[in-house]
Amino acid sequence: MASGDPDLILVGGGLASSLIVWRLALDRPELKVVVVERGGRLGGKHTWSFFDGDISAEDRAWLAPATPHRWEGGYDIYFPGLSRSLATPYNSMTSEGLHEAVAPLLRDRLIRGEAVAVAPDSVTLADQTVIRARGVIDARGPSPTPHLDLGWQLFLGRTVRLTEPHGLTRPTIMDATVAQGDAYRFVYLLPFDERTVLVEDTYYVDGPGLDRDIIRRRIDDYIRSRGWTVEAVVDEEDGVLPIALDGDIDAFWAEGPPVARAGLSAALFHPTTGYSLLDAVATARLVAQADDLSSAGLRKLLETHSKKTWADRAFYRPLVRMLFRAAEPSKRWSVMRRFYSLREPLVRRFYAGRSTALDKARILTGKPPIPIHRALRQLRETGLGRTA
Repeated sequence: MASGDPDLILVGGGLASSLIVWRLALDRPELKVVVVERGGRLGGKHTWSFFDGDISAEDRAWLAPATPHRWEGGYDIYFPGLSRSLATPYNSMTSEGLHEAVAPLLRDRLIRGEAVAVAPDSVTLADQTVIRARGVIDARGPSPTPHLDLGWQLFLGRTVRLTEPHGLTRPTIMDATVAQGDAYRFVYLLPFDERTVLVEDTYYVDGPGLDRDIIRRRIDDYIRSRGWTVEAVVDEEDGVLPIALDGDIDAFWAEGPPVARAGLSAALFHPTTGYSLLDAVATARLVAQADDLSSAGLRKLLETHSKKTWADRAFYRPLVRMLFRAAEPSKRWSVMRRFYSLREPLVRRFYAGRSTALDKARILTGKPPIPIHRALRQLRETGLGRTA
């Protein structure tokens, strides 16, 4: 490498990349890090939420400058026949906060451009500019792969300012009392102030297609059903998150160029919820503590971490298969309703991906809300992707 070359190039400026930059700036400020981001802005347009139990108090303090919203009083859930308030505090990071915290650390090393070729020692942009570095990490998000069997969590959210106070005191993580149709559907609410609320319509479905116009109409219908009147639409965001049912993690890592990967492109997300923040935090810590930041060293580090995480979370994938393949689409909500009837510490550990042996036994015992013969068929993992 030439003396002016960066130490590390991160391709993609999403959550995983941004937290790696932030952590390296804190722990190893001597390193020169470049981010290549197609949109030129870190984080896109997203809200990342997490429970207090998901990450350590130290990490919550680290992320606080980008996390403007915190609800000490916990959150609510609503299902047919079950309404419940849970006490675990809830936090929301914004893409605006993330960009404002991290972009100044990069200065002119946040490069707007589209990567058309990613190699272990270089990244080539669409204008044929070549940036060279000793280490390269690809964090551009999930790509189509035959090696993972995935469902999808689709959502569209609108932040609206209402003419009158909405009356919410804490987030609603799931309101599954809405019409279900052929998917598990719920509405998610984040009250940012007494008149401003994010209303997000979410679906667990088999394919990644997102019909924004239909979802916008359903959000409007939901707002009217609450008796609210919109003064202004403040913002809108949407997303398509992978949900892991099964797969061959070794084959997944064997495909594509031999570069390190992070974030969703490394299959680092909670198999059931699609949440990725706790994995992005862990990855940033891992990279910042690494002795070898060469592409070969990073590839070995992050591939090993991804495969271990996949193995450690094997318990969660049969639950997702039951949701998608054992339950009738219009009854998928019943699987989640039963889960939310369990003890709060179990729920908290589940979201954090740290379920104990007793938790797992409790989740699997008792009469399932779906036909037992169909549930039993989903317990065995094939280790194969969607095309198998």
